[in-house]
Parts: sequence; structure tokens; C-alpha cells
Amino acid sequence: MSRENIEALLITHLPDVRYLCGFTGSNAALAVTLRKAVLFTDGRYTAQAHEETQAARVRITEPLQTVTGEACALLEKSVSKKIRCYYDPGHTTVSALAVMRGALSTGRRRGFFSPLKQPILSELRMVKDSDELDRIGAAAALGNRLFQAILPHVEACVPEAEIAASLEFFARSMGAEAMSFETIVASGPRSSFPHGRATARKTPRNGFVTLDFGVILKGYCSDMTRTVCIGKPGRAERTAYDAVLEAQRAAVAAVRPGVTCGEVDEAARSVLQKAGLDEYFTHSTGHGVGLEIHEPPRIAREQKQELKPGMVVTIEPGVYVPGRFGIRIEDMVAVTDRGAKVLTPVTKALIEL
Repeated sequence: MSRENIEALLITHLPDVRYLCGFTGSNAALAVTLRKAVLFTDGRYTAQAHEETQAARVRITEPLQTVTGEACALLEKSVSKKIRCYYDPGHTTVSALAVMRGALSTGRRRGFFSPLKQPILSELRMVKDSDELDRIGAAAALGNRLFQAILPHVEACVPEAEIAASLEFFARSMGAEAMSFETIVASGPRSSFPHGRATARKTPRNGFVTLDFGVILKGYCSDMTRTVCIGKPGRAERTAYDAVLEAQRAAVAAVRPGVTCGEVDEAARSVLQKAGLDEYFTHSTGHGVGLEIHEPPRIAREQKQELKPGMVVTIEPGVYVPGRFGIRIEDMVAVTDRGAKVLTPVTKALIEL
């Protein structure tokens, strides 16, 4: 804040609040000036806020007041009349901004709030410290065990939703706090849906099954995808699988400090282009993972963000042939001083069940 000449900052995005002060409740606002930080939450979280919050004072709002409004009122009183308060426009709706302005005295409503020109918290959160890396590594390790546990339950003529339910039961049984996103089990022609959520449709007697899942452990997310085959794949299916695997390995090999996200994406995309399958690769190569399942940086075309040690990203190229089949292979990768460390080293060879 000092470097950017910011004297007041309002933080309302809950993962950012947690990152800064540790509070995990569902209703909070953090008011930060160069001299102090104050967390506002409601009476449901009185005990929890005092137990979890570090590096910030705790204030419990009155029943008829909003935490955001109370935080704004404090910020107005804490800075001089010429000072502006900044907020993250990426996490502030039009209605939220109206609430923020409505909490101020009439004379300050017009010019008090300004959007950040560059995000602060997402920049900080992109690079994980050693404790965060340990937590992400533990979540990824749990995901690895889940894949091994679910394989015996992936068989022909089983509803996709049943496989997802078994996977999520195992996750909770093994200590997961929650799933980090809605589990994807997409089989047969539905595997061509990149985000094919599990349905009542039964798995085919012969065909691909894409399993994309993640867990939350100590607040941090994991994410991995493996595509397996029930029965024997045909020549086209095996050729496509081999191409996706080669693309995935090429992108992982490209991960190292100083390389741009766009260059990593191109490493995967060029392999699929040579195989004549690039038109079926319809999404970006990956994304950051941390307190949220999707965080910066974005591993995609023309992205200029350079990778730095401590970043954790997914590498997940895929091929989706409409009406026929789909394949995605995804690893979580931590950027190290020397290159990359794969956090999900479960086999990527094609498993035939």
C-alpha cells in the first residue's frame, strides 16, 4: 500500500480476508489503513472471529448494520478529507458499491472510493509461502489417494452420479473439509463435455470416463483429472489419448521461472496442432490454485505473466470430439527455483478397466 501510495483499502472478497487475517466466516469486511487493520463481522461469528483473527482488531456489527457499511464508516473517519479509499473492482458489484457509498457522510460519497488500477491481493496470493505449499501439497496428496480408491468403482453400467458420490464419500472419510468444486464424471459421448457434471446416465460398456475432482484441506484446494477407459479403446481414441498425454508432458516440462504463461500454453497447443487435434482443444491449458480453485495466473494464449517460484498451477490440455469422446489429463504443478514439481504424480498411462 505504501509503495502504491494507498492509505486506505477496503477488502470484501472472503478468500482475501482469510489470506490476510485468518478469518473463515461467511460475512466479513476488512478495513486497512497504513496504521491499522480492523475486521468487521456479525454476531454469529463473535467467538470464531476472536479465535481465528490475527493481525487485525475485531469489531462485531450491530444487528441492523452491514459489515461493509461499518467498515466504510470507519475508513472515512480514519483518513483525512483528501484521502481516497481503494477497492478491488474485480470483486465489487454495482450494488455493493452503492452500499459502500451509502455508508458515508453526504459530502464524501462522490469521490471517496476509487478502484485499484492493479490488483494487490491477487498478486500477493499468486506466490505461495512454505506453509501454503505444504497445505496445497497435502490436499493434492489426498487427491492422489482418492483416485486410487475410486478406480475399483469405475465400471460399466454404473450411474456417473454414483461414482461421484463414492468419490466424495471417500474424500470426507479421508479427512477432506469439502470438495473444491462439483465433481466431474463424464462418460462415453458425454466425456466430450469439458465440464460434464455427473448425471444419472450410466457409464458405457466401452468408452472413456473423465474424472475431474479436487478437495479442500486446511483451506487450500487441489485439482486433478484423469481419463480412464472401460473396455478397449479404438485406434482413434488411443491416438488422441497419446497426443493429449504428450501435450500435457510438454507443458509440464515448460514450467520454470521466467517462462510466460502463454509459452506454457503454446507448448501444449503445438503438440495437439501437429497431431491435427488442436481444433478440439477448446479451453486454456491451466490456472492457479490456492484458497480458491481458480486463481491467477491463467495459463492461456498470449498471457504475459511470468512464472515465479511459489506459484502453483494446473496443466490440463484436453481433446473433445463432439458426440464421440473427450480426454483431459491434469496435474497440479508447483513452480520451483529450478523448474517444476508435479504434486499429482499418479500414473497418466491409459488405464483400461
